[in-house]
Amino acid sequence: MASLKDVAERAEVPILAAYHALQKDDTIDETISQRVAQAAEELSYKLKITQIDVADLAGVGKGTVSYALNGNDLIKPATRQKVIEAAQALNYRPNIMARNLKTNRAGIVGYSWHVHDDPNRMNNLLDEFIYRVTMAAEAEHYHLLTFIQPQEDPERVYDELISTNRVDGFIFSDIRYEDPRIQRLTKLKAPFVAFGGMYLPEVAFAYVDVDGKKGIEMTVEHLLSMGHERIGLVNWHPGTLIGDVREAGYHNAMENAGISVLPDWVAYTPNIMQSASEATAQLMAAKHAPTAIVCTNDVMAFGAKAYLDEMGYRDVALTGYDDDPTAQFLGITSVRQPIAAVAQTLFDILLGEIEGTPRPQRQVAFDPELVVRSSTAF
Repeated sequence: MASLKDVAERAEVPILAAYHALQKDDTIDETISQRVAQAAEELSYKLKITQIDVADLAGVGKGTVSYALNGNDLIKPATRQKVIEAAQALNYRPNIMARNLKTNRAGIVGYSWHVHDDPNRMNNLLDEFIYRVTMAAEAEHYHLLTFIQPQEDPERVYDELISTNRVDGFIFSDIRYEDPRIQRLTKLKAPFVAFGGMYLPEVAFAYVDVDGKKGIEMTVEHLLSMGHERIGLVNWHPGTLIGDVREAGYHNAMENAGISVLPDWVAYTPNIMQSASEATAQLMAAKHAPTAIVCTNDVMAFGAKAYLDEMGYRDVALTGYDDDPTAQFLGITSVRQPIAAVAQTLFDILLGEIEGTPRPQRQVAFDPELVVRSSTAF
């Protein structure tokens, strides 16, 4: 049976050039593409990457590829890296078509640890999410592998984990516009489910989300019902998906109430208390200062409360988002997300992706709940 190397040699091109030509890559010269196509036809070759192809590209034996991709300690680090790079170049992942066989699964799901705006303060909501996902995974005899996603070349760690068969799939949070993780794993056909993504355009991947736009709309509507019209917003800077979605909810609710939002009613900040305090000072310096402030995260609300308390503003209503335990202690009205239900649903969808039997509903959105407390009830 002919291999990719046989095709490359007959076409007199490098192995990678033959691979990209058969993939109909537009960057390959048309003459080369024609030579490769002719060679493949003469050899009755259909592109299907195997360990033999990885071995040929890496310049090692087939047995070495198997050992390297399975993390065998007998393989030297330099050789293992060479094999991994060859596997990545050919988009090869062992056992990808045999995931329905239990013996071919690692029994591990990967989760990249979220990056905090403030490294000195943990994100309680995502910490609870990880705990709940771990519980759901353990119930299905899986384990959760957490890892730090590098800031540069973030896709590399996913390539390595999936190409060496150390994980069966991934869970994402902190979804971004044009998220490179999603693009890469979609190309690799690797199983994954995202926590978030419902407001991205033309979403094809599996996700579970909580409607952040609706959460802020509920908050603004509550403040309107309490008689407030000058309602300010403290939010992430534009360009972050979570912040843009929640700000859209704010503007939508205000517009529906017939209220024009003044430019100085909106202030932007990273999710850091001191910065949020400064953003609140900016809002309260407006000519027509808000009588209520909506914060798109509880940490921002803590910073806002610190400023309002310091300056003696006792009659300014305040809300947060995520219903952090500290928000509960301080009596701050906040939006609660059903994290237990999110985690359970997400892992069930991921199991379907791993087993090759996708659930009928691969995209699920939950409604949040507004928990009213003393910070708005006056």
